[in-house]
Amino acid sequence: MTLADIFAPVRQDLEQVEREFARQVDSHIGLIPEIGRYIQDAGGKRVRPAVLLMSARLAGYSGDLAVLYASAVEFIHTASLVHDDIVDDSTLRRGRQSVHSKWGNDVTVLLGDYLYIKSMSLALAQESLEVLHVLCDVTLRMIEGELFQLSKNGDVGIVEADYFEIIQRKTADLFGGCAEIGGILGKTAPDARRALRDYGHNLGVAFQLVDDLLDLTGREEVLGKPIASDLREGKLTLPVIHLMRHGGDAVRGAVGDVVRDRQMTPERWQVIADGLAEHRCLDYAYGRAQEFGARARASLASLPDGPEREGLMALPEYVLSRDR
Repeated sequence: MTLADIFAPVRQDLEQVEREFARQVDSHIGLIPEIGRYIQDAGGKRVRPAVLLMSARLAGYSGDLAVLYASAVEFIHTASLVHDDIVDDSTLRRGRQSVHSKWGNDVTVLLGDYLYIKSMSLALAQESLEVLHVLCDVTLRMIEGELFQLSKNGDVGIVEADYFEIIQRKTADLFGGCAEIGGILGKTAPDARRALRDYGHNLGVAFQLVDDLLDLTGREEVLGKPIASDLREGKLTLPVIHLMRHGGDAVRGAVGDVVRDRQMTPERWQVIADGLAEHRCLDYAYGRAQEFGARARASLASLPDGPEREGLMALPEYVLSRDR
């Protein structure tokens, strides 16, 4: 199934989310809507708002608040991206200039702050303390994840447990929050709400694992950024962590050299790529992604049948097969 097929039950709601995003960044401070349009024009899968919308429908909710909260989580996600690009000094995002490379760090920091506060403002206006609590908790954990990742940046001895803590905080918790908010809107029983949160969390882990694999296996023109960008930035992802455990001195030395001087030469990449293949590091990481995808689907077992459940069940397969 394509993403359009999966999102078919909430296609109109997703279109409303796009309009709501544009409406909420409208401001008499012209720089805000200008950058907002630039970010929207870059596209994106909108997986997080779609998970919220489909979870709400699955939970029996059909009102307007789902669109509003889906917009709020898209604000949080966008804020995290523009801040991450500053931290990583990334010049490209989805094949175009990143916001900070186009407008500068000072403007971009403030824009990210604006988007975070806007998301909370949207939730607060509805006086739903449950939803506000979820959004605040998710945002705090995302920031903690970024700080933890920074503390591990350049650490060639990082272990799997640290890596998973980072991606759970930075990526999976927001996915889990999206699905949980859907359950809150539908006033589901605690078990169903927990099942939705577990679904989103496991889906988010699988999504990030695949994202990190694509960083090593994708094509630059498809990804919109250089291959092995994470390693060039000093970040060791699961395939490379596995390689550092099982590879020899030559491969560990090549990884250490890249991390130390932030330069990937063809010679270093050849040593690393050969090591990844020899020790089946990509297969190992993909197997873990499949494991979390299966957990996500299993979380939905007790929830009612319907097109939204079918879409959510199909989403892990899409995540596992994506090429960008």
